Amino acid sequence: MVPREAPESAQCLCPSFTIPNAKDALRKRHKRRSRQHQRFMARKALLQEQGLLSMPPEPGSSLLPTSYRAVPATEAASSGKQCLRAGSGGAPCSRRPAPRRASGPLPSKCVAIDCEMVGTGPQGRVSELARCSIVSYHGDVLYDKYVRPEMPIVDYRTRWSGVTRQHMHKAIPFQVAQKEILKLLKGKVVVGHVLHNDFQALKYVHPRSQTRDTTYVPNFLSEPSLHTRARVSLKDLALQLLHKKIQVGPHGHSSVEDATTAMELYRLVEVQWEQQEARSLWTCPEDREPDSSTDMEQYMEDQYWPDDLVHSSRGGAREAQDRRN
Repeated sequence: MVPREAPESAQCLCPSFTIPNAKDALRKRHKRRSRQHQRFMARKALLQEQGLLSMPPEPGSSLLPTSYRAVPATEAASSGKQCLRAGSGGAPCSRRPAPRRASGPLPSKCVAIDCEMVGTGPQGRVSELARCSIVSYHGDVLYDKYVRPEMPIVDYRTRWSGVTRQHMHKAIPFQVAQKEILKLLKGKVVVGHVLHNDFQALKYVHPRSQTRDTTYVPNFLSEPSLHTRARVSLKDLALQLLHKKIQVGPHGHSSVEDATTAMELYRLVEVQWEQQEARSLWTCPEDREPDSSTDMEQYMEDQYWPDDLVHSSRGGAREAQDRRN
């Protein structure tokens, strides 16, 4: 006996609210990003109207100096013919290839970082990492963890760091955090304010060509008041350029807020900054240093060690080899 098919209305009794919930969450996320982008573009337009920020170049214009611009097709064809003629009898014709059009890093290759430190060592004068936050180009939090320093904490510096004794209950060891953080920074353009302090706390050196320190943001603006001081604080830059207040309240700094603010400042002058980086890249290509995180074994080579240690290590290796033989 063949069973009858159930009515169409009763065939699917499973609830369908899971998909709308996922769609609603995605829609809310897009709306939040859209509002953030609108506020950012409004601030950027205001700075351009006030003459503090130059307008971006037109789509047809080149971002490179005139000496590096691409050669037109007709001109390239004629020079190619001349090279062929010269190759038949005269000296060979060498020509540098036309460089690519300059462009900034992809959003996925750009992150901002901020670290909070506590005091260890004698009288708490040694700064060690206690919290690290990394945000994406669009301000999404990629990493935010509390870190247990390698030495006992003497001064939590809560007024500035926002770190308390309770935060250390869920903190992870420094070595674990360092490995996780460097994995996120590898191959990325890193944005931040006074970055050498953050890198020192991480015991890490990032390539200079992939570093964007927002203390240099005033150099790309035509606001005289920002050039009077040697270094403008992140708090002042946020107030003057982004019209937002940060680092307020009794709970200390927020590394997420500071990293997000640094990224917003970088995006204000991103076009001008990357133009300058492109020019310096073509004029001094040898200044590009390798990423220290990619090959740490290079420092085990003899050239980085004193001569007496090199000779003693070689002698020890020979003795060990003689014993094995």
